[in-house]
Amino acid sequence: MRANPLHANPGVTQLPAGWQGTTIGAQAAGRAHTPGMVGDSAVPQVVVDYGAVRLIKREVGERLTDLLRAQPGMSLAAQEQQGRALINEQVAIWADAEAVKREESTTAAEDAAIAQAVFDLQFRAGRLQQHLDNPAVENIFINGYRDVWLDFTDGQRVQVPPVADSDEELRELLRDLARRTTGQNERSLSTADPFLALRLADGSRLQAVIDVTPGTYVTIRRHSMRHADLSHLVKLGMLDSTLGYFLRAAIAAEKNIMIVGGQAAGKTTLLRALLKEIPRDERFATLETEFELFAHENDWHTQVVPMEARESNGERVDGARAGEISLMDLMYRALRMSLARIVVGEVRGPEIVAMLQAMTNGQGGNLCTLHAIHPSVVFDRIAELYLLAQANMSEQLAYRQAANGLHFIVFVNSVDETKIGGHRHRFISHVLEVTGIGEGGRPETNQIFGPRPEWGEQRAVPLMHPRCINDLRRAGFDSDLLNHPRGTWPGELPLKIQEAS
Repeated sequence: MRANPLHANPGVTQLPAGWQGTTIGAQAAGRAHTPGMVGDSAVPQVVVDYGAVRLIKREVGERLTDLLRAQPGMSLAAQEQQGRALINEQVAIWADAEAVKREESTTAAEDAAIAQAVFDLQFRAGRLQQHLDNPAVENIFINGYRDVWLDFTDGQRVQVPPVADSDEELRELLRDLARRTTGQNERSLSTADPFLALRLADGSRLQAVIDVTPGTYVTIRRHSMRHADLSHLVKLGMLDSTLGYFLRAAIAAEKNIMIVGGQAAGKTTLLRALLKEIPRDERFATLETEFELFAHENDWHTQVVPMEARESNGERVDGARAGEISLMDLMYRALRMSLARIVVGEVRGPEIVAMLQAMTNGQGGNLCTLHAIHPSVVFDRIAELYLLAQANMSEQLAYRQAANGLHFIVFVNSVDETKIGGHRHRFISHVLEVTGIGEGGRPETNQIFGPRPEWGEQRAVPLMHPRCINDLRRAGFDSDLLNHPRGTWPGELPLKIQEAS
């Protein structure tokens, strides 16, 4: 009796950090090699015939459609169970035909790899799934179907074999993902709507673009630390324990905090960790364009109201985008829900106005992130968003509301030395206390934590006590920790190139 391919161990693909993907001749004929597990010294490679995979998937898909017509209420788990049985049956038929053609039997490993590839194409993310299953993969970039790259958590960028054999096959995979994505309005990908934004089953963010680019371009951002807390980030070197205790007290004291930094600096990771400091039964809302904070899935909070914006279906009614629900729409609804706090995953538009209004109306403990390249430009970025929000907004109003609403600005920095043989470092470099309106109407700040370049230290260390130190002490913070100028860092940041003092 032939072994069940899906219950055999096909060897989930995990690319070692140093593995260099290359274009191989078999791919042009619809085949690709599947590397073995990390740590294998001499790993036999299994050749997967993706032409056969597509044919089997089509047959299985048609039979599943017939089953769903007969049993329209079938659960996803039941569909997958039925799908496994159908795939095993079709792989056995394919293997018998191949044995006749080759005059030798296919191997159990080959059958298992074919079965897994069909299952992934039918129910998961096709050839992308092997990279989504690899915890060492941080980002996936597809620059046309032939050109696929992975960013690993150690900072390396590696080219890997294609995940589709044509641009149309890649687009069909994306459309399948859009149809199968649960918890979201179905999003299309067509000439009329060439942009696709999705949250995948594992929480990864996918952005695809067609037509305005030479081919199909896809970016997938992974979330490798979905449930990290402050102690975890201390171990990773993002902050020291002194700053960890400080931020914990700031959350407990219901201070309004804005996390700022460049792209992929770690803003969302830090925000997730700060959410873990909110009391278990405290009711708050998270407002996001795509769910990235996962506070409603972290097995800790019991009173989270997760809200996700929705894109338009492409039509316009009376000049407005039909079906669109913006972060601004969510913000105004959240303000009416008797919430202790409001958390915005990323402020990037007119919702900044409602966010700062919520901070200035007496409700404390609100959190958000903002994209900015340096602490010195934060208030200018806020003013820019204000001016884009409404015609009657002004720079002075933006400054005044920021000064009255914000308590702390936490800046997350990133130093990438992978190009010179080093590592990528993400760390908090500044914590600013907003103390009111200063000269020229701009907000005034105290730098509570900051770098000490004269010591070769770019990470945040204590510089002074905040004006609100008594509020933090009432929340359990030991203010004596701020009297240790080097903080509690166990050693120096291992940089190859130090900043001049």
